[in-house]
Amino acid sequence: MSIPLVLTFNGGYVDTAGFFALQGLFTAHVTGNFVTIGSSLAHGTSGIAAKLLALPMFCIVIGLVRFFSEWLSRFGATFLNVLASIKIVLLIIAAALAVRFGPFHDGDSAMAIITGMTLVAGMAIQNAIHRIFFPKDPPTTLMTGSTTQIMLDLADLLRRNLPPETRLVARKRCVTLFKSVCIFAAGCGVAALVYIRFDVAVFVLPPIVAAMIFLPNIQSNSPHSGVAR
Repeated sequence: MSIPLVLTFNGGYVDTAGFFALQGLFTAHVTGNFVTIGSSLAHGTSGIAAKLLALPMFCIVIGLVRFFSEWLSRFGATFLNVLASIKIVLLIIAAALAVRFGPFHDGDSAMAIITGMTLVAGMAIQNAIHRIFFPKDPPTTLMTGSTTQIMLDLADLLRRNLPPETRLVARKRCVTLFKSVCIFAAGCGVAALVYIRFDVAVFVLPPIVAAMIFLPNIQSNSPHSGVAR
């Protein structure tokens, strides 16, 4: 198991958990909230405030990560360790808030919004980790682009006149992306099953999964990630 795959599982898990427990809030795929805002308006359901705040919160956190990146890198651990630790703390806080104040039947309640924005901040950091340290790996919170590339590669592989070098690259990329999509889907499925059984306690698992990147057997695909063991 690699760090990007751990992040991908958590991306699917947290996004699904947030959707179920926070009145349709996407905490990782934040632009998806544009659709759910329309749904809330059409059906008169709650959670509009959190969905409106999700994208600004996401952007602010990404900006802060970049702005303070040099300062954060001066700590004893590596920059990746610092970012991962902050993300874990945010996920722990979100889990504690959810267990203490949930279930959130009103998505516009103060505690539901605070819990949601804490999760959005954590997943924003995950997106920053992906872009900074693993830019060549598939996205960890959005599978649309990966699925599109898989189908393009499959179509290319069906062509008989495809050059051998191009065929090899397409096959390797297709396998990598397919694995990523499956891991993301597994995270979504596990979150749904845990939510059915434990409701808002579904948020207890993400910080545990996030901490797995520090295990000795979890490998990095990035030569400059610098995970301190």
